[in-house]
Parts: sequence; structure tokens; C-alpha cells
Amino acid sequence: MMAAEPPVSPDKRATAALLKSELSRPDKSAGMERLNELLDGVLGADGPAGEALDWCKCLLAGGDNFEDFCQAVRSYDNATLCGLVWTANFVAYRCRTCGISPCMSLCAECFNQGEHAGHDFNMFRSQAGGACDCGDSNVMKETGFCKRHRVKSQSCAPSIPHDLLVMSELVIPRFVFYLIQSLRDGYSEPATDVTSERDLQKILQVLDPQISFLEDLTKMGAAMRSVLTQVLTNQQHYKDLCCGPGENVCAKSHEKYLIALKGSGLAIPEEKISSGVQESSPGTSALTVQDVASGKGTPDPSDSSDEEEQDGRQCVGKRKRVKLSSSTKDQSIMDVLKHKSFLEELLFWTIKYEFPQKMVTFLLNMLPDQDYKIAFTKTFVQHYAFIMKTLKKSHESDTMSNRIVHISVQLFSNEELARQVTEECQLLDVMVTVLLYMMESCLIKSELQDEENSLHVVVNCGEALLKNNTYWPLVSDFINILSHQSVAKKFLEDHGLLVTWMNFVSFFQGMNLNKRELSEHVEFESQTYYAAFAAELEACAQPMWGLLSHCKVRETQEYTRNVVRYCLEALQDWFDAINFVDEPAPNQVTFHLPLHRYYAMFLSKAVKCQGIELDSILPDQEMLMKLMIHPLLIQSSLSEIHSNMWVRNGLQIKGQAMTYVQSHFCNSMIDPDIYLLQVCASRLDPDYFISSVFERFKVVDLLTMASQHQNTVLDSDHERSMLEGALTFLVILLSLRLHLGMTDDEILRAEMIAQLCMNDRTHSSLLDLISFNPNPKSGVIPGGCSFESMLSSVADFKAPVFEPGGSMQQGMYTPKSEVWDQEFDPVMVILRTVYRRDVQSAMDRYMAFLKQTGRFSGNPWPPYKKRSALHQDYKGLMRLLHCKTLHIVLFTLLYKILMDHQNMSEHVLCMVLYLMELGLENSPEEEPFEEESAGQQRCHDSWFPGSDLLCNMRHFINYVRVRVPETAPEVRREPPASTSSDSSPSGHNSGTAQVFSLVAERRKKFQEIINRNNSEANQVVRPKSSALKWTAPGSTPQLTTVILEVKESMLSLLIKLHQKLSGKPNSYSPPWLDDPDCLVQPDLPKYAHGDGVTAVERILLKAATQSRLNRQSIDEICRKTAPPTPPKKSSPAEKKTLDKEERRQKARERQQKLLAEFASRQKSFMETAMDIESPESDVAMEIAASEQQVSEAICDCVICGQSGPSTEDRPIGLVVLLQATSVLGHRRKGSEPTKLPTMEEEQIYQEGTCAAVHDVKLSILQRYFKDSSCLQSVSIGWEGGVYVQTCGHTLHIDCHKSYMESLKNDQILQGFSVDKGEFTCPLCRQFANSVLPCFPSNNGERWQHHSHSSKSLRELIREVEELQEQLGTFPSETNLSKEMEAVMKDIKNTTQKKYTDYSKTLGSPDNDFLFMYSVARTNLELELVLRGDNLCSGGASPAGKRSCLNQLFHVLAMHMRLYSIDSEYNPWKKLTQILQNKSSESNNDDRAEVPLLFRDVTSLLLIQVLTMPQPLRKEHFVCIVKVLYTLLYTQAMISLTLKLRAEERASWRESGFHKRSSYTSGKSWEALLGFVISELSAGKIYQDEETEGASVTSFAVWSLQSIEQHLRQFCLPFLRITSLLQHYLFGVDIPSCQEEDEFAALSSYLGLLPPALQESHHFLSACCLDWPVTDFDLLSQWCSELALFSETHPEQVNVLLVHDTKWELPHLLQLPEIYNTIFQYYHRKCCSVCTKVPKDPALCLVCGTFVCLKGLCCKSQSYCECVSHSQNCGAGTGIFLLINASVIIIIRGHRFCLWGSVYLDAHGEEDRELRRGKPLYICKERYRVLEQQWVSHTFDHINKRWGPHYNGL
Repeated sequence: MMAAEPPVSPDKRATAALLKSELSRPDKSAGMERLNELLDGVLGADGPAGEALDWCKCLLAGGDNFEDFCQAVRSYDNATLCGLVWTANFVAYRCRTCGISPCMSLCAECFNQGEHAGHDFNMFRSQAGGACDCGDSNVMKETGFCKRHRVKSQSCAPSIPHDLLVMSELVIPRFVFYLIQSLRDGYSEPATDVTSERDLQKILQVLDPQISFLEDLTKMGAAMRSVLTQVLTNQQHYKDLCCGPGENVCAKSHEKYLIALKGSGLAIPEEKISSGVQESSPGTSALTVQDVASGKGTPDPSDSSDEEEQDGRQCVGKRKRVKLSSSTKDQSIMDVLKHKSFLEELLFWTIKYEFPQKMVTFLLNMLPDQDYKIAFTKTFVQHYAFIMKTLKKSHESDTMSNRIVHISVQLFSNEELARQVTEECQLLDVMVTVLLYMMESCLIKSELQDEENSLHVVVNCGEALLKNNTYWPLVSDFINILSHQSVAKKFLEDHGLLVTWMNFVSFFQGMNLNKRELSEHVEFESQTYYAAFAAELEACAQPMWGLLSHCKVRETQEYTRNVVRYCLEALQDWFDAINFVDEPAPNQVTFHLPLHRYYAMFLSKAVKCQGIELDSILPDQEMLMKLMIHPLLIQSSLSEIHSNMWVRNGLQIKGQAMTYVQSHFCNSMIDPDIYLLQVCASRLDPDYFISSVFERFKVVDLLTMASQHQNTVLDSDHERSMLEGALTFLVILLSLRLHLGMTDDEILRAEMIAQLCMNDRTHSSLLDLISFNPNPKSGVIPGGCSFESMLSSVADFKAPVFEPGGSMQQGMYTPKSEVWDQEFDPVMVILRTVYRRDVQSAMDRYMAFLKQTGRFSGNPWPPYKKRSALHQDYKGLMRLLHCKTLHIVLFTLLYKILMDHQNMSEHVLCMVLYLMELGLENSPEEEPFEEESAGQQRCHDSWFPGSDLLCNMRHFINYVRVRVPETAPEVRREPPASTSSDSSPSGHNSGTAQVFSLVAERRKKFQEIINRNNSEANQVVRPKSSALKWTAPGSTPQLTTVILEVKESMLSLLIKLHQKLSGKPNSYSPPWLDDPDCLVQPDLPKYAHGDGVTAVERILLKAATQSRLNRQSIDEICRKTAPPTPPKKSSPAEKKTLDKEERRQKARERQQKLLAEFASRQKSFMETAMDIESPESDVAMEIAASEQQVSEAICDCVICGQSGPSTEDRPIGLVVLLQATSVLGHRRKGSEPTKLPTMEEEQIYQEGTCAAVHDVKLSILQRYFKDSSCLQSVSIGWEGGVYVQTCGHTLHIDCHKSYMESLKNDQILQGFSVDKGEFTCPLCRQFANSVLPCFPSNNGERWQHHSHSSKSLRELIREVEELQEQLGTFPSETNLSKEMEAVMKDIKNTTQKKYTDYSKTLGSPDNDFLFMYSVARTNLELELVLRGDNLCSGGASPAGKRSCLNQLFHVLAMHMRLYSIDSEYNPWKKLTQILQNKSSESNNDDRAEVPLLFRDVTSLLLIQVLTMPQPLRKEHFVCIVKVLYTLLYTQAMISLTLKLRAEERASWRESGFHKRSSYTSGKSWEALLGFVISELSAGKIYQDEETEGASVTSFAVWSLQSIEQHLRQFCLPFLRITSLLQHYLFGVDIPSCQEEDEFAALSSYLGLLPPALQESHHFLSACCLDWPVTDFDLLSQWCSELALFSETHPEQVNVLLVHDTKWELPHLLQLPEIYNTIFQYYHRKCCSVCTKVPKDPALCLVCGTFVCLKGLCCKSQSYCECVSHSQNCGAGTGIFLLINASVIIIIRGHRFCLWGSVYLDAHGEEDRELRRGKPLYICKERYRVLEQQWVSHTFDHINKRWGPHYNGL
């Protein structure tokens, strides 16, 4: 900004300097006058803004250069706070070890300069913006400060000279006022329509330089900030400038300001008239309902009139608006604003303009100044109500919310400041009132319970305010200040505030009511439940947790009592408002009861931490009965929802049921609900409670001993799951100890075990799933040391592994075996599962553990887990287990299960037994309630004498009176002659059927309590809802009473069940008969795990242990051993349903079996057929090489299934994938891996790569030699070569065509493009894109490949020459030849044109020729790379890969034969004959041919082999190899001579000359070396080297061994490629060998080494030479070509000679250990193309190029940068690391996939998108796998999730 401005004119400077000198005098008046005059002109409304800024800068600097002035002021900066302000998306750090406030954050610079090693920190992307807290000891510990901010004492900074800032103090007030005037003038009221919003944006753009100027001033340091603070907070300045009687401009702007205030519904106190606020009469609810539509009462001044009308219009007559009749103090909070300083008005305009980012940054940049901080915080609180109103109206509430929190979190995280503002500015009153007013705008009448007469109002979850979480910033502030103890205590002590807050919470009580759809499916599924759950969690639960965190000790008892008291009052008001007595309205449920939950959690805290007696804070029985109803209703509704009874309400109701128990909510929802029910159960009559449970779950009618019954409220297909639900709920209620005495550590342990039992978990998912206290500020820090130590005690860590199929595992935690053995708690698992399948998963894992450890082999039942002791106050809960009602239910269910009545299940039995066991574990101390029941005869007494389960278990019940439909089988039976005394129900209730006793009992109990509580005896009880007064519809049969003979006790039923479950008669024999000790220690490990039989045995043993009478009873029953009574002959219909059930069960089992079998088959097929095993898994398919190669005459087509040979007419082809590759081109020479640069100094140079070196060589050759000769001297394909791979499956080519047609019609296929010829192999589903025809092989031909002949080398050379001169004939037009042409076209189209076109003449056939043999070269080289760059292991190809090279060579050879090499230029002659020097050569062509010694020998080999007529004979192949070896050997010697020093060369030349006399061909290289040196010395080859001195050469002395070693190393790459070629052409296996013997092994394999020497280990590489003519003559001929060329171009010879044939294996870049190193360097780095910081930066891991992912800035020719880079760098394959996400994406052609991350955290987990921000470390195994997939070209096969990228990456 500054740089762009024109230089300030000298007269301005002079004026400024003059003014400054005048103002520095003692008498300033003249100077002041002149300055004000000047400023009036410059800062006038019409003056140009740029000019005004220039003047201000000039004046501030007092005539000096402004930049120098800035520097001068900065030098006096003594600030000790960092205070760096950032906006959204900035990367910052948070260290929990150093933080005092949980909102503490540090900028990267302060973090990196602080000492945080080993701390619990994370990096995060700021969502709303923030500021660095380094140096602020209120927010963080001083040990965490960075080096710069470790307290600099104020005194050591030099004091600032007065005259430096003298001008600033005078000019800045005027400038700020100028800015305020501009803001006033720009604003037009009202700003509701979009156009005026745009105008606001325009004004802000115009004012941008001015605000930026202020921002720059703040950055000058503490000195300038204190001047600014003075200006902004000085009330006199404001008064003088704003309110003074200035000229009309000023007056006009003041008017605008007043209009803006009024338009905001605000008033200045003087004008404020007292609005007639109706006072609430004492005793009524604090809410008065006022109907807006009818317009009664005074309209609320807090709402601007337009809002009022909108609301009226929206739903006239229906919506009830609620006005708070609170004191006028609150009214003033809402409506009054008076500005007394610039700061206050600046903030006002900042809010009006909806928090422009620049203004926010300026206001925050000032915060390091302490005086400003306090003043600003008070101003912020003063404007709080106004902020809320603006936020509500805003169209951009998200952005605005972020900006508000950006400011408020800086102010309210500081406890000292928060406390001060609370005391001085009523911060708590302001916040609560503002929240209350905010929610008021969206209240509607509650429809819960009594729809017509309800007086209760709730928030409407469909309103934007809730749907968009608009309330979030205010609630977030409230939670933030409640985290400070001093503030929270003020809140808890203030009764008025608590009442108001409970009022606020009651707005959420009963919101989002669900009504069950009974007839048809709901038309529109409302999604309001998201808003409802979020609102309860954020607006109610989180403040609750904040308050609870301060009620931890006895001293805080008073606070808890306050909350509980006002909470109960609010609940009582609520019950009154909804007219609730005792029957909830049917078919409706709300999941939102925040008042109940506040009450429950404060009760829990009171008992657990504060030592308050529970009874002292509990209400009376009637209130408890009311309290329990709604939470109980939620539990039964959960069951109904899972039973699909709410299915017509759509999926959203399931969503609610799942959210209610989900890990982030369960702590604040289901846990308090269950705890509240436990409290109620422990204090209410147990019979009443149990009856209520079964009535709410609608299964009362099912609890009859009759085989048939009628359920008036439930379909029979829902009965079973509802009964299971009811029993499971009771088990949870009685087993759960979360709030009943468990310590925090025990709770954490139980939660952790439950989650781990469901599935192995990653560390982060455990942190996420374990329901910590949801308020992060409440002291329990997830990931604190207790979490880690607990985790290590219950779980084992499984390190991340990479599975062969390619799926990447994360580091997982799995339960230790002792946890499974002793601590697996199915009850906790059921409570915490969101999906029912998780319970099954836990049971399956439990079963697997039992099988694996040999504890139990069958199908286990959930184990019974002993519970921790109950807290004394909750002991009453156990009375539920010892009440007759429950015992009747248990007895009835045991009987029904034994009799196979319908709708009973194993789960029911399991829960029944669990309840019995709980009862036996918790025997009562005394008989409860005896005295009370004395006066009243109860209907239950006919069943059991007492209420102790232990006694009732042995009590025999002979006859039971039941009500049954007339059609039931029981009716037709004769009643027994006499009824035994203990069974006949006593006279007065003989008509009462057992069915109704449950409900009747509950009613009676309720009535008693009501009567006891109400002094008015004439109180009328509300009539019961009609649903329960059931009258049978006409169609249903009448009920009739029947007496049923039973003659069983619970014990006898258990013993018979034992027989039934075990399937054996008389299966139970009491264990104490054989082993009396078992009664002493009943908890034998043998009973710990098992099925139903084990459970029955365990219960019988416990019953016997605890009571002698029970033991006798069991013995007696076993003696009688009556066979179990067969089920009564059931009616055919019943039988049918039973059979149906059984059949279903069997079908299910059969299906499971089939599925399992299918899965195992599929698995075994995958193992054999799939071809993608990474080398680690070496499941090498042992395919004998010969079998692969001979390509047996018979092939199977995987489409039509026919077998047969490939023929000319109906060819068979191999399924192949053709892909372009540049892997070979990225090889380098040095063995040091290339590192990824992470500093400016580090660079990667591409010059040294294989592709670059070959490119340079070809272009130099083309500069000096004949083009066609150049194109046959080297290979291409290092970049953009074509690699062919196959899965090994074959198909008829015509079948393939029809398969492709069918794929085209199949629209659903994802991931590949059929139009491009892509498909998946029909058998193994491997990705492919072409078919390679198999050449019909005639076995006869094969034999001659192997035949040995005794022809001499000369003869063979002649034969080869003749064969080469035969012209290639065009093959006859057959289907096979067509397919071969087609596949050749495919191969060519696989790569880009630039990688195939090297000729200087367009369309030259030499291009195609070069491309074809280079394809063979690429595939052989890659095969070699896959084998680790050597052939020591020999054998077939690596990792069982099937090879298609044989077929590929056939296709290439057929095409290459069509290009005849002119025999004039055929290198074969030069290689094998001494040619006469043709003088004519230079005339024919201006350029010479490439000298042989410059040519690439491997290329020559491929040209020779592939242009020979097929099939090639082995002897000819060997002949070609021998001839080429001589050329190669010569090149090796020349390359050696270039490495020698001049004097060494001379001495070797001498010794060679002497050896020459005794030389025999092929024995020693010394003579040859000497000869080569002397031949080459003639030219200018060694000259340039000698002039340079020894800088190029090495200083090592070359010995015989080192020379021999060099020669061998030079020749080895050629020998390896040749051996592979021989292996694939002739199917001869390569022998394996040691690394040091590789040369010998390969040379004898190729027939170079004479057989006589093959056994000896001491031979020289020269022994393999076999010269076609005299060696010295040939050498002389070849060297003379070089000498000739070196005459004219001595400098090029060295470049063109082959120096070194060895390349290192291809590797990806070496990455640093810690991810942060990469992140810090690259995430702010500018792109070299567009010079901006990319939004999504990415790095190529192959070459290190930095690119913009998806960046339109770097798009060229419709390709985004990553895609075009993948084509340039990898010929279509790119591997990119996304810097901001730490993941790797792979681009392959037109597709891409997310590969995963190679950086994991300390727990072996990825952190995609860096959401957790924990330190990440390289996982070397994963990186190796990535590299392996790149080198082996298996990305397509291993990664499954591909999608098209449309060139947009």
C-alpha cells in the first residue's frame, strides 16, 4: 500500500517540519491553530482520501521520512505480549501443558521458539481467527513463553523522547474522528435489503486504506499503542469533536448517528421513557403470554417494528410470543446505549457494519495495551445486546459469528478481566438477559401432554436461529466465562440469575416433540432434530458442566442446593404448565428434558463430591412419580423405535434415537436420565415402579401364564422386541453404577472397555467415543495421563500393518485377554451402542476369544459381571429386585419359556436369568415395607409369601387364575377338583385376573400417595386416559377366567429349563453332591463363561449357597426328576407359528453357513488368482518358468470357458494393462538418495537423471550424425516408455469384443472408461486395457531353439547376415495379424506423441522402428528393476508375476521385420568384418554414421534379434551376443582409459605393448588395453583432459583387480538384459548365484564363457571374448572412427562415449522424519508459476516439484497443474503429497485415487486434513510400499477407489 503511493511533495514535508517545531515550543497556541486549520481542510468531507492519508503520514513524521519514523517508534517498543492477530484458516498451536485457559493459542513463530518438546500440544487451523497469547501469564504458564517474550521489564526499554510522538497525539484524534464521520455518512438505515448491504461493502472498500493505516500504527509497538489508547478512550476528545457545536458537516453526521441508534431499537437514556412493563404477580410463572396478532400490551422496544410485523405475518394466530416481565434493569440492558469515547462509537459502527475483518483486526491488535484491553472489554459488554440483535438480523450470520468469537475469546478467556467486568458491568446479568431475549423470538406453544390448555412455551427448532446455530457465539462466551471459578461462584450465589437461567433452560424442555404416525408414512421428514440436539448440548448441557466443575467440594454445598431448589421449582412450573398428573399422553415423545438433567447431574454431584444427603434435596413422592415418567417414556420409546413401531415417522426418528445415546451426547442425555430413574426407583415403592416399567413398555398383557392373550396396545409382532427392551432396561437400571458410586477412573475404564469390546479402535476414535465430560473446560482433559495409563492397562497396541490386498491398517488398540476374561460387561456395551450390530460384534469377538483360549467352544451368553458397591444413599434401588411384582414377572416368563409360548426368545431368558442373578447377588438386609402392607390385602400376596427373592425361589405355585380368550386351549380343560389353600386367590379378589393386577397395583399405590400428600381429601383424580380402559371391539373374542394348574417353583422351572437347554433328560445334578466345597466359593471360574446351561447352573449354585432350604428344595426336585411337561397340545395355528419361527431360524443358519462357505471360497480364489501381492507377502505363485514360456498350445478363455490353441482365425489373447512409464528415467547414478528440500538452500537438479542423460546424448548425436543412424544407436522410453503387464488370464479376442460391448451398455460401472478400452479381467477383476494376441506356437519349432550345433562362429555370422538380408514379408491378412496391428496401435497410443517422435523428418519410419525396439528395452529394464537390478535369484519373474514378454516380442518382431535395414548401413558388417575405407561416403550424405563405439550395445542387440526372421534359432542368438560382447568390451576399456591419469595411461600402454607378443586371443585384456590407448592417443580424445589437469580423474591407483572389476561391472547390465531376453525367447531358466559370481553365471548362461572355463573361478572377463576377425584390426577400425570425429569435435567425444552403464534403482524422494518440517516450509511457500501461496499446495514425491492442486491460477490448456505435471514427470502417473492434508494422491491417466498417508502419529494413525494436529512421523514401511507400487506399476491393481479427475487436480 505504502509503496504504491506517489512520493510526498517537498512542501508537505516542509510544512510538517515547521508545524512540529512550532508545537515543540512552550507556547503551542499558534501552532495548534495552524495545525487545526490545516487538518480541517485536509480531513474535510470532500477532500480526496489519498491526499488526507499522505498529509497524516507527513504530519506524524514531522517532516521526516514516514518509514524512518516507523523504525524510530518501533525501537522504543517494550511490549512483553506477542498479540499477533490472525484470521480464519491461519495455522496456530495450542499446548495444553502450558495453557491455563483452554482457549490459549500460539503463533507458529512463538511456538517454535518456545520449549514444548514432550508437551501435549497440537497444531490447528483457526476457524474464527485468534491472537497469540505468548507473554500473557493470565492465559498460559510463563515456562511456555518463547525467547522473545520471556518478560522484558518495562524499565530496560529506553524512555521515549517527547517530541517523537508530539504530532501523533494531536493528529490521530482528528484522523479517528474523520474515520468515524466517514462511517456515519456511509450508513443508511435500514440495512435489511441486499442492495444496501452491498453499499456497506462499497463504503468499507473505500475506507480500506484508512483502516489499514490505523492497523499499521498498531504494529509500531507499545509506544504508539499507548498514544492510540489515549485517543480512543479519552472522553474529552470525543466530546469536543463529536458533540461540539461544530459546523453543519459535523452536525449532519451527528444526526445520522442518532438515526442509526434509533433504527437499532436503541435509545439514549435521556430520551428513554419508561415503558409500561407489566409486573408479574408473585407466585405465578415468570412468563406472561402475549398474543402478537391481537396486539395486546405494549410492543417490546427491543424489537424493531419490522421484525414485529414479520413475526405477526409468519403464522398469525398460531404463534404465541412470550414477553419477559423482568425488572427495568434488564430492559436497560437491552435498549440503552450512550457513547462517551471514540472507542465506543467505533465498536458501534463495527457492529453496524457487521464486523468487517480489517476493523476487527485493528481492535484486536490494540489488546497488548492493558488499559485499552480493560476499556475495550467494558465497551464490548456495553454493546452485547446490540451485537445479539445485529447477529439475529444478519444474512451472513456464520461469518459474523466467527468474528464475534474472534474478539470475545480474547477478552473472556482471561479470568482476572472476566471477574472485573462481572463486578463492574454486570457481565452475567447482561449475558443471561441477552440470551433470554434472543431465544424469545422463536418461542411457540408446547404441544406436549395437554395440547389445548398447555401454558408452556418451547423454542421452535425449525427457526433459522436454531437451525443455523446463530446463538452459538453468545452461548460460547457464556460457557467461557463460567469456566472461571470466581465468575461461576457469582452466578451460583445469585438467586435471581438462577431463576432467570432456569427459565431459559425451560424453553428447551420438551422441544422438538415427536408424534407417532399411526396410519400413513409422514410426507416430509423434518430434520429439526439436529438443531434440537445441538441446542440442548450447547445452550443447556455445556453451561451445566461448566457450573458442575465448580461444585466439587463440601464448601460449595450451598451452590448445589440453590441450583437444585430452583430447578425443582422450574420443573414444578413445567408440570403445572403442561397439566401433567400421572398419565403421559400416548404416542408422543420428546428427547429433550434439560431440566430433568440439570436436576439429576446436580444431585449426583451433591452425593458424590459434596457429601450432601440425598434425601435432604429430594422432593416428595408425588413429585418423584412425576419426575420418573418422561425419562421412562424415552426409554420405552427407544425400544419402540428399534422395534420399528415408529417406522412411519421416517428415518429421522431413528436418527434421534441414535443421537440420544451417541458418544458426544450420552453424557448429557441418557446417563442423567437413567440416573434420575435410579434415584426415583430407590425412593418409590418397588411394585409401583416395576408395574410402571412394564406398562410404559406396553407388555403388561403379555405377562400372563396363558398360552394366548390379547394385547390391547401392541401388535403381536412387536411384543417380543418390546419385552426384550423392558427387561434389558431393567438390567441396565439395576446394573449401571456410573453415578451410583463408581470413581472417575472406574468410569473411564468401563467406558474404554465397552468401546474396545465392540471393535478394535484407533486412539483418536477412542478419544472421540469415550463420553468425557463434554465441556472441555471442565478439567478432565481427554488424552491426559490418566487416559493413556488406563488405555495401556486395558488394551494392547497393534502396530499399523499393510495387508497384501493393499488396504492400509491404522495403529489399533485391542482388549487384553484378561479384560475379556474378567471385565467384559455386556450391559455397558448395550448402553453405549449406537448401532445394534455393535452388540453382536462384541459378542462375536467375545466368542472368538473363548474359542481361542479354549475356555468355551459353543455359542456363549453374555457373561454376568459383578458390580461395584452401591453408595449408601442408593441402596434402596435394590428393593426392585426383591418385590413380588418382579418375582411374578420372572416366574411367569420362566414358565412361558419352558412352555414354548410365542414371542419368547433366548434374549428374554438371558435377561430374566440376569435379573435373578442380580437379585441373588444383592440380598436385602431386612424385609421392607412389611408394616405398610399389613393393613391392606394385596393381590400379589396370593403368589408369594414375602418379598425376598431367595425365599420366593423355592415357593411352589400350584394354580393360577388367568384371563384368556375363549378360543384358548386352556378353556376347554376341566378345572381341578380342589384348589390347594396356598394357591387360591383370597376371596375378595378372586375375580381379579393376574393380568390386570400390575396396572391396578400401580394405580392404587399412586392414589394412596396423592391422598397422603393432599390435605384436601376431596381432591379429584384426573380420569384415566381412555386407552387403558380397554373394551373389546366386537370382532375380538371375549375374555374368560380359567384356573391353570402350574405346580412349579422358580427353582423347578430352572431345573427343567436346564434339561431343555442341554437337550438331555435329567441333565442337572447338584454339584455339591460331588464337591461340597463349591458351596463355600460359588464364584468358580468354570461358571464364568458359557451358554444358558452355565447360567442356570450358576444361579442354582448361588441360590443353594445362600440358603439351606433352597439346597434341599433343589435336591428334592432332582430326585423326582419328572421329565419336563410337554408343551400343551397347541392349536394348529400356534404350532404353525412355532414351526414358522423354527423354519426361519434354520433358514437363517443355513444362509449364514452358505455365506461363510462362499466367503472362504472367495478368499482362497483371491489368494490363487489375484496377482497383486506386494513383495513382502511373497506368495510367489510357483509357476514353472517353462510352463509360462512355452505358452502351452492349449489356453482357456475366461469368458466362454472353452479351451483350445490360439489359431490364425480365432486368436486367443492375454489380458494386459499397457501403461506409459517414466520410472526408469528417474534413476540416478549416486547411491545417496535424493532428499526432499525443506530449506531454501536445498535444491533438486534433474540433470543427473537417466532420462536427462539419454536425452542429451541423442540430441548431440543428431547434431553431428546421420539421423537414421542416430535413431538406431540409442533406446528411448526412459520417459514415457510403454510397460506391458498381464494377470495371466487369456480370452478369445472375439469374446473380448462382445464383453466390451456389454460393458458399454452397463451404465453403473465406476472407476474406468470403457470408451478408452479399459475393462477388468472377467476372472480376477484386475484392471486392463488391451489384449495381446498369443502367437500360435508349433512345438516342433521349439526344439530347434534348443538344438546345439557345432558350427563355427564365422559360419554363424554369415548365416545371420544372410537371414538379415531376407526381406520381411507382409503377413497374410488373417484375424491374428489384424489383432497384432491393433495391439501395436494401442501400444503406440498409450504414450504421448512427444515420447515417440524423435526424428528430424516428420513421420519417418525410423521413429516407429526406434519406438518398437525401445518398448522391448523398457519392459526388459523394468523386469530387471523388479528383480532388484540383478539376476542372482534366477528363476521365473519376481513375486509370481506372470510375464507376457514372449508374446510382446512376437508382436514387435512381426512389425519390425517390415522395416528393412539397408545392408549398406547395417552395423552387423562393421561389427564382423574389416571394411575398406569408402571415400565415396562423404559425397553421398553430408553426415557420417554414428561410430560403433558411441552406440548403445543393448539397443543393437534388440535391433539384431527383433529383425531376424522368427522363430529365431538359439545358435544365431548366441552368435549375435558374442559379436556384441566384443564391442561392449571395447567400450568398457575405453571408459576405463578415460578414468586413468596420463602417466598411468602411458605405463599401461607400455605394458600392453610388451604383452602383445605373447598375446593369444581371449586370454588377457592387458594387450587390448594398451592397444586401445595407443589407437586413441592418435586423436584428440585425451587432450582436453590433460589440459584440465587431474581435476576430473580419480587419485586411486588402478590395480589389475580394480581394472578387472571395472570391466565386469561395465558389462554386467548388458549381460543381465541379454539373459532375460534369452530366458523369455527360449524359456531357459536363469541359474541363481551369489552376487560376486553373477558375471560368471550369466556369461556361461549366455554361452560366452568357453565350457572349459565354466568350472574355474579364476578367469578374466576377457576370456569371454570371441572375435569374429583379428581383434587388433577390428579395434583399430572402430577406434579410427572416433579419432576421425575427435579431429573436428574434440569436446563432444567425451560426452558421447559410454562412461558407465550402471544406474541405481529408482527411488522416491527421501522424506524427513517429522511431518512438521515439510509443513512449515511448504504451507506458506509461493508457487513458482503464479507466485501466490496456493490454497492447496502439493508436492511431487518423484521429483520434488511444488504445485498448486486444483489451482485455476496455474491451469494451462484446460489442464490443472497436478495433472499436467503427472504427464510431464511420470507420463501420466503422479504421486503427490497434499501439504495441508498429509495424504498422498495418485494420478494415473484420467483417474485418481486417495492413497493414504505415510505420516502417522505416535499411535500409528493417519491424520487426514491435519484435523487433530498432533506431531506426525514417517512410517517407513508405508513409504516402502508406496515406492514398491510405483516401481512395480501396480497402483491400478492394488488401490480400489478410483475416480475421474476431469483434469481438475
